[in-house]
Parts: sequence; C-alpha cells; structure tokens
Amino acid sequence: MTYNRLMNQIQDRSILSVSQLNRKAKQLLETHLPLLWVEGEISNLARPSSGHWYLSLKDGQAQVRGAMFRGRNQLVKFNPANGQKVLVRARVSIYEGRGDYQLIIEHMQAAGAGDLQLQFDALKQKLQERGLFDPQNKQPPPPAPAHIGVITSPTGAAVRDILQVLGRRSPSTQVSVLPVPVQGDGAAPAIIAAIEMANRQRACDVLLLSRGGGSLEDLWAFNDEHLAYAIAASQIPVVSAVGHEVDFTIADFVADLRAATPSAAAELLSQDQSQQRAQLQGYELLLQESIQRQLRSQRSELQHLRARLRHPGDKLQQQAQRLDQLEQRLQHLWQRQQAERQHRCQRLSLQLRQHSPAQRVKADQRQLDSFAQRLLGANKQQLQQGKQQLGQAAALLHGLSPLATLGRGFALVRDESGQILRSSDKVSVGSEIEAQLHRGRLSCRVEKIQTD
Repeated sequence: MTYNRLMNQIQDRSILSVSQLNRKAKQLLETHLPLLWVEGEISNLARPSSGHWYLSLKDGQAQVRGAMFRGRNQLVKFNPANGQKVLVRARVSIYEGRGDYQLIIEHMQAAGAGDLQLQFDALKQKLQERGLFDPQNKQPPPPAPAHIGVITSPTGAAVRDILQVLGRRSPSTQVSVLPVPVQGDGAAPAIIAAIEMANRQRACDVLLLSRGGGSLEDLWAFNDEHLAYAIAASQIPVVSAVGHEVDFTIADFVADLRAATPSAAAELLSQDQSQQRAQLQGYELLLQESIQRQLRSQRSELQHLRARLRHPGDKLQQQAQRLDQLEQRLQHLWQRQQAERQHRCQRLSLQLRQHSPAQRVKADQRQLDSFAQRLLGANKQQLQQGKQQLGQAAALLHGLSPLATLGRGFALVRDESGQILRSSDKVSVGSEIEAQLHRGRLSCRVEKIQTD
C-alpha cells in the first residue's frame, strides 16, 4: 500500500478526539435511557463545600458512581450515610472530564420506602381483584347527618380542623370523637375496634376516618388488610380523609367516600350543604384527582424530555463537579505534603542523634576495646598454636632423621663414589666401602658377598 493511498484512507475516516467521543457517549446515554429507579447501598459519600453530594451505589456484585447536586439534595428528607440502603431516581450520564459513567440523582429516599410502596401496590391489586373497590358496593353518606363519629387521634391537627369546620358550618351536628392512635403497630387494630364498636351501637349516621399528612411510613396503619375488610363490612357509611390531597391509602379506596383532607371531609358532611352542591364537590374532588394524575403524568413526561434536552446547566454541573474534585485533590495533596514534611523532620532528627560526635566516640571506643581484646586473644592463641606445631615438627623431624636410626645400632653404608648402598649386588669382592655409625665412620673392604 502506497503512502498516498494510506493517507487518503485516513482522511476518509471520521476521527474523533477523546472529548468528542465522551460527549457522544453522554448524549447517547441521556437520550436513550429515561429516568430510572435504582436501589443500592451508599459508599464513598463526599460532601464538599459546594454543597453537592458525590457517592457510589453498590450491591453484592457491582457499583456505580453518582452525583446529586445542591438544588436536588436540599429536598432530601433524611441525612444519608455510608452503608445506608437507598432508592434513587436518576438519569444516566457520563462525566466528560474523565469518561466516568455515573448517575445524576434527582430524588432519593430510604430503601424501606420503596419496599412499602411494593407492599402497597400488591395489596391494592389483591383487594381490587376481590371487589373491595367496586363503586356498586359503596353506600353514599347521608346528605345531612345528625351524628358524625370521628375516628382519629384526639390530640392531632386533623380533629381540630374537623371540629372547627363543623362548628362553623353546622353547630347543631352531634360529633363523637372515637380516640385511636393513628400511627404505629397498634393503630390498625384500634381503628378496627372503633369501627366495630360504632356498628354495634348504631349511634352514628356516618363515620369519618381521619388523620393529618405524613410519609408513607406514617400512614401505613391505613394500608392494613384487616382494616380494609372492616371498612368494607361496616353498615355505617365510612368517609376516609387520611393525609393530604396527594396522599392515597388503601382505606381511601375501600371507603364509601374519599375526601382530600380532613377539612374537606367536614365540608362534605356539613348540614348546610345542598344535595347538588355535595354532588358538585364530589365531582370537583374527582376532577382534582384526575388533574393530579394528569399533572403527575405530564410532570414525568416533562422530566423525561428535560433529561433529553441539552441545557447549559449541564456544562456548569460538569465544571462544578470538576472544581469539587480538584478541591479534594488539593486537600489530599496538602495533607500528604504535611505528613511527608513531618516524617522528614523526624527522620532528620533521628539521623542527627545517630551522627552525634559523642555517640560516635563512644561507639569507636567500644569497638577499639573489642579489637584490642580480640587481638590479644588472637596473639595468645597463635603463639600457643606455633609452639604446638613446632613441637610436633621437631618430633617428626627427629623420627625421620637418619641419625636417630643410627642411634639404634644401624649403619649407613656408601660405596667408593659415596652412593648409599641398598643392595649387595651393587659391590664386588675387594671393593672399598665406608660404614657411617652413630659415632664415627669405618673404612672397610669387601671380603665376601652373600645375596640372602
């Protein structure tokens, strides 16, 4: 392949920079993935001075990073902490500066609330299939009840609102407050007992089941299955006014009539209301509920479209996140440098003490004393070994000396040329030989030779 042909192929390709690649990946994620609900355990939670939150959500197999900016985390109703299990609504994005895949969190709640919502939906589906919500099984409350039984907490804001409205609109209406707890484990059994007692006494024309607003956990007593059957079995019409306008409980669906608030229930049951106005208010409530549902649906669609819409605020969030990360890196760098300086000072101080002249003099003196002792011992040992070796060599030399052999009566015989004779066949009769004794020498002539 020629160089020009290779360059033409490269020019024909669409080459992306890293920034362009991250930007395209971010657009793909934000465009094709709607708002998601994700459940996980919080870890690595950081709250820099900017007010934004940075964290990781993890389960047993994986984790994902997330960011919740100050405008959204101010709406969280609890204080999240590491190790806490939460349920978040978030959109998937990419932090372009590092190419990190992350969640941009819009809403956060404790994970328990998500479990309660699942239980609520399951019970609602079950009771609906059994017909407890059918309009044909409901009995309308009387248009002008003479006696209203209010089942609620005697110290709550709901009972004060109800009594104030009834006292202003219909002072002649008799009101009996049936006190019950409206929150906690014992609330549902107490409410069931109050409904059953009112049905046995048959003194009330209508029962108003009510409490103020709260979280899903606070209203959970009104989502009890046994309470739902008690409301459905009541011979006295039951009006439910639990929580605020946007709060719905199982009791609201089973009751003969649902009011948006305790005050609205008192308005409905007031004696100065005509039949037509009562119907209009009922239609108004139904219309409000329909509008709320439409608004929630449109709000969800708007949030989805907003997630797809590129907004300059995204760039600002990216920059804010980068500034927060740089701030954290600067703090970590400063802390590390401080620790290194302190460690270096400690190390130099230790070296200074170790290299002190006094310490070196003492060490050298101890080493000199040790060398002197070792030298003295080595000299003694070497002298003793020399004496011992000298004695051994002298003894060996004495044992090997011919003179020692001559001292035992032997003689050293040489021929006329002075060579030592070792055999009789080396001489002949008449030869002159010399015999060296231990002391002195003898000149001899061979007279006779014997070979054995």
